Amino acid sequence: MARIHVPAVLGFYDDADDLMHVAEKARVQEGFKNLDAYSPYPIHGMEEALGLQRSWTSTAARFGLFAGAFLGFSFQSWSSAIDWPVNIGGKPFISWPAWVPITFETGVLLAGFCNLFALLIACGMYPKPKTMILSKRITNDRFVMVIPVTGEEEEKRAIAFLRRHKTLKVKIADRIDKKRERVIFRAVPVEGETTAS
Repeated sequence: MARIHVPAVLGFYDDADDLMHVAEKARVQEGFKNLDAYSPYPIHGMEEALGLQRSWTSTAARFGLFAGAFLGFSFQSWSSAIDWPVNIGGKPFISWPAWVPITFETGVLLAGFCNLFALLIACGMYPKPKTMILSKRITNDRFVMVIPVTGEEEEKRAIAFLRRHKTLKVKIADRIDKKRERVIFRAVPVEGETTAS
């Protein structure tokens, strides 16, 4: 579920529109980088709000489509014209109109496999996926804005930004316990209080 980069400040919301609004403001107005968001269901337009680039998995599928079509057509040409040439009804040895269905099917087959493997690699689901639960309510009814931070000043700025935008709760993901495969959270300072390093 989560591949979170720590340290990070998490802001919890109960509405998808609030999350979308906060994500866009965090990126455009505040200049936060590498933002992420978690929600119980896909939110239309969230990729643009977070400034995410288009996925490379479609390129892998397109490569598989062309490679599969080429291999399917080449195999039919080789087997009909070179390996076992048989004159059937005076047709040419390379009778490409008859090979269109198989060429299409081999292209689609290889495109599907390339897309599947590219998706597994892009999502980090190999060979043993590392899943960490940030909060049990994320998959139920909560929306989470994740702002990775690099220092104490940026952490304070992220906390203040989330509080200004009426977050339900703010958490600080401090580190990852690799042994137990879970995120360790640190207490959020009360407004006006300095954070402990």
